[in-house]
Amino acid sequence: MIYLSNSLRKHRVNESALRRGTRALLAAAGATDASLSIALVGDRAIRRLNRLHRGRDRATDVLSFAGSPGPERLLGDVVISLDRAAHQAAGYGATLDAEVLRLLIHGIAHLLGHAHQTRQERARMVRVERKLARAVGLRWPYRS
Repeated sequence: MIYLSNSLRKHRVNESALRRGTRALLAAAGATDASLSIALVGDRAIRRLNRLHRGRDRATDVLSFAGSPGPERLLGDVVISLDRAAHQAAGYGATLDAEVLRLLIHGIAHLLGHAHQTRQERARMVRVERKLARAVGLRWPYRS
């Protein structure tokens, strides 16, 4: 099950395409039986979450929170700032939908247990992100 909420209407996101992409990403990650919660918010909301959960009083593009055991296998929650995504998409020459999908890939990689604190961790995470991006036909904008 994919739980999607969009609290910010000033940026238009193709939610049905996002749901399709999410299903494909979960399949590519080997998590077809998992549910995922996606919240599309603005900079103010993500800044509040970043301050509360990470002690950083600034907006960020994506946050992920691991799910907890229960009757439903919830991989976790991915929170994406549409304000940041729109700004970054313009910088990459990408659409907002493509940048939201890229940020979702990053969040899912974290939920799968990947990190980017060290050079080795980052290299492993980039490989996973690129694999997931290929699964949905998304050009990866970063260099390793």
